[in-house]
Amino acid sequence: MGNLSSNSRAFFITGTDTEVGKTFIGTALLKALAGKQYKTAAYKPIAAGCERTDSGLRNEDAMALLSNASLALSYDEVNPIALEPPIAPHLAADDAQALISLDRVREGFLHLIAKQPDVLIVEGAGGWRLPVSSHYDGKPRYLSEFVIERNLAVILVVGMRLGCLNHAVLTAESIQQDGLKIVGWVANQIDPNMAMLSENIDSLKTLIDAPFLGAVPTLDKPDDAPEYIDLALLGL
Repeated sequence: MGNLSSNSRAFFITGTDTEVGKTFIGTALLKALAGKQYKTAAYKPIAAGCERTDSGLRNEDAMALLSNASLALSYDEVNPIALEPPIAPHLAADDAQALISLDRVREGFLHLIAKQPDVLIVEGAGGWRLPVSSHYDGKPRYLSEFVIERNLAVILVVGMRLGCLNHAVLTAESIQQDGLKIVGWVANQIDPNMAMLSENIDSLKTLIDAPFLGAVPTLDKPDDAPEYIDLALLGL
């Protein structure tokens, strides 16, 4: 049984692009951890493309994470910054005359850590360099600043499709140049007809200096994904 409550472990899931399966892999990890009796929490601090409901704005990815965390959490605890337009979050915030605050992201994270989960799965939005403001004032602001500040362990999801080698290498280099450790990467097959899939994965194994957690084939639901991911490589 998980025994990390006194020292919660947090993993930040990022991807090589948007729509590469960050939520799919995050949900699979939560399911796998639940099977090992770990107490888990989930956090998607920023989400665009939310739908209006009687309970407020709701994001499909955040709802999936919420429903698979073992701790009883409210939607707002999982997704404190919810934006309606399905566009880049900083532009969605501009459209709503709102502000994406990294202070709010930090506060939400610390709130969840205080609940002492064994493992906290944090999912980013888009790729590694997600802008959080259009008002740069000479210094662009990114969600990665929060990850750097908290020194979070990073899990990289590589969406396996044509062009992924470049995206994967550049993303991995950027994370490592920021001084963070990639504790593992997952090859997530998002193109079911990708040519030379295994050869591309073999190339990535030599190009990414981080443990290979597994190759997840094209699946209908994350319930079937845990068997393809090696949790032991994460120390879990």
